[in-house]
Amino acid sequence: MCNQEITEEEIRRRAGEVFSAMESRSSLAEMQLMHKAFNFAYEAHREQRRKTGEPYIVHPIAVALIIAKELQLGAEPVCAAFLHDVVEDTPCTNEKIREQFGNDVAFLVKVVTKQNKTRYSMSKQLDNFKQMLDSVHYDIRAILIKLADRLHNMRTLDSMRPDKQMKIAGETDYFYAPLANRLGLYTIKIELENLSFRYRCPQIYNKILQLIEADKEKDRVRLKTFEDKIDEILTSHGIRYRRELAYKQPYNIWRKINTLKVDFEHLECRHFTRIVFPEDVYVSEKNMCLNIYSLLTDNFKERPNSIVNYVDQPKQNGYQSFHTQLLSDYGVWEEIHIQSERMTKKSHLGYMLENGRRDKVIYEWLETFRGVLRDVAGNTGEGGGFFIESVRASFYNDDIQVYTPEGRSMKLPKNSTAIDFAFGVHTEVGMHAKYAKINGHLASVKTLLKRGDCVEIGTDPNVWPQEDWVSKAKSYRALRNIHIYLDKRPKPQYHRCPLCNPIPGEEVIGFRKEDETIMVHRRDCADAISLASQYGDSIVPVEYKEDPAVLYSASLTAKAVDRQHLLSDIIDSISNKLQLSIDELHTVTEDEIVTCTINFMVHSYKELQTIVQSILDIPDVDEVIYKNE
Repeated sequence: MCNQEITEEEIRRRAGEVFSAMESRSSLAEMQLMHKAFNFAYEAHREQRRKTGEPYIVHPIAVALIIAKELQLGAEPVCAAFLHDVVEDTPCTNEKIREQFGNDVAFLVKVVTKQNKTRYSMSKQLDNFKQMLDSVHYDIRAILIKLADRLHNMRTLDSMRPDKQMKIAGETDYFYAPLANRLGLYTIKIELENLSFRYRCPQIYNKILQLIEADKEKDRVRLKTFEDKIDEILTSHGIRYRRELAYKQPYNIWRKINTLKVDFEHLECRHFTRIVFPEDVYVSEKNMCLNIYSLLTDNFKERPNSIVNYVDQPKQNGYQSFHTQLLSDYGVWEEIHIQSERMTKKSHLGYMLENGRRDKVIYEWLETFRGVLRDVAGNTGEGGGFFIESVRASFYNDDIQVYTPEGRSMKLPKNSTAIDFAFGVHTEVGMHAKYAKINGHLASVKTLLKRGDCVEIGTDPNVWPQEDWVSKAKSYRALRNIHIYLDKRPKPQYHRCPLCNPIPGEEVIGFRKEDETIMVHRRDCADAISLASQYGDSIVPVEYKEDPAVLYSASLTAKAVDRQHLLSDIIDSISNKLQLSIDELHTVTEDEIVTCTINFMVHSYKELQTIVQSILDIPDVDEVIYKNE
């Protein structure tokens, strides 16, 4: 509906959706309180408009609807959702909210109201994040209201300027999406990640979206044949179920492409089939998962080591499912998720789902989070922008368990390295960590750890933390001590991010530093996302143009079928056709497959893409991957 058509009748109809969603689980007094909160907010915002031109009240209504329908919270959070911008954007005070709606609603509104100070302890964004996180000590519902507020803002971000889009999207990807994941709100987490990706890197996002749509059409017949066979097997054995085909979202695809160093066509499991069965009081969920698994593997070949049992061992955010991969009649491995309706619902509602374990799970979650916040607050001190990074590193990642040679267990954030383990043993061990032995094998301290690894650290008094340790460490303890050490060293004056090494022609963003220099980052750089979430006001537009006198390092890996003159053709496409020098070239041939890594210098991203295409056009070359490390 266009903005001009949003009449009072339409506004009240939308508010009515909230009341309808709440009616079955609210008392008469609660319904009256929610109506009162809506009317109060409607009057307070009556003269205000959003950037879209809509009456402002449509935003609080939308947030209240998310609270009511998607999060299924109670009357007080719905009231707070209606009122969440009243104190910030109108003359109304929090004391007035308290008088009209009580202490609980007033507390929730106060937490989600941005602070307006003349001076901030860290930055405006960070102080507001800290205020919200501190509310966990008292009431988790405040965070859920803020998540709902952010979700609707992301759904309507089109109307904002590009710099504001980057600021809000950076906050979302860095802070709110991981928080939703940790709460078990998987559906909200996925939507927030993809909306953030869409506004941070629109060209990449749209390209992946096009590839997904083309993939759907190409796989249509194959997937129908596979799913028809599943239906035939399960139906013939009297299994009650429903089946869903789910394509992974652009952000998930992009992340896997970068993690696995493959292109879209060579990325496995770009979609999965979900089999959902109703709960049965006579059969346990685990037994039903195993029953369906058994029936399917009697008829399909199962990929070795593909089982992931999240039923017995749920993720830390509560996610449960039984995963495996089956070989279709077309010779393609297909990913299968088997779960109950309760498990599916829990992926939407997370820890908010009403069940017998709800109170215990939320209590344990809150106690852990509170402990982390106390530890971080006690060590970061006032004014450090390290606060949010510390909370994120300590708590937003899933955990893995690793062991010392003596058998002592240590819990670390997922994607931790031996550096994190070293600091977990002792600060001095971390500060002088030289090498690691992982399961008895010599390895770099920057080696990624897996669940169950046995780790031993070798030290040297002459070894100290390096700059690149910051990007390799994940735990709060490691990051804090590395930062303390590096901060004492003289800081170089950078103009180009050393982590993402942007090349002219790529999608970039600039940040003005305290010394007025501008650091240029790629828009998908993890460091840029972190900075956007903490210091979004320092974002500046940049024109990162090609300079004929300046060259930038680049690295490509090509895979091809071996043949005579293949290497000379690759060298010719770079050195002779484009007159660029090759710094390093390394080839490995195994079973007639050649893997060739080339390091060279380019003037721009366009020139790099020309080289990629030139190599792809060489006969027998199958894949070219650009590595930016």
